[in-house]
Amino acid sequence: MNSKLWIKKALSTCSMVAILATYSMVALAGDVKAAGELIVNGNNVVTVNGEAAKSGRTIFTSSIISTPADTAATLNLGKAGTIELAAGTSVTLSFDANSINVDLNSGSVTNLRSAQAVNVNARGTVKAITAGESVNAAAQDDDKKKGGTAWWIWAAVFGGAVAVMIFAATRNDGANLGGGTTVVSPNR
Repeated sequence: MNSKLWIKKALSTCSMVAILATYSMVALAGDVKAAGELIVNGNNVVTVNGEAAKSGRTIFTSSIISTPADTAATLNLGKAGTIELAAGTSVTLSFDANSINVDLNSGSVTNLRSAQAVNVNARGTVKAITAGESVNAAAQDDDKKKGGTAWWIWAAVFGGAVAVMIFAATRNDGANLGGGTTVVSPNR
């Protein structure tokens, strides 16, 4: 009787080990999270998600990186590419194994090398930059301040609509709205 108990315990243990090994292998086979390396020029620190960071820090997607006014930084993002953040730059970085997307808040970004063009969103304007090209947030602001001719079209449409409404309101064509009809009420 004692041997039957030992056989049941051994089979139960083997079954549990097999299930554990199977499910742990499935969990380990998941997608690898993309990671990059921060390289700070000089001995200064930059901030990554609000924390001080030095060279060698691992950068993950959706990181917010800010460089002080006197320090530049390089981000090595593996196969996706390498970008440089100029001094006084603030970005939100998202990337995967093949592409890089940057939301540029201030400063400038340079694409040193990349598998595909780097998409830089500088205050609403998205620009794809290839290796060797840069985007400056201040230049994007200057472009928006210059304006364009598109506002003239909207001004003309609005002005025309106002003119038509004024003309229709002041014109006396003898129309008598609501007058000259007999009202029959069922309550009388």
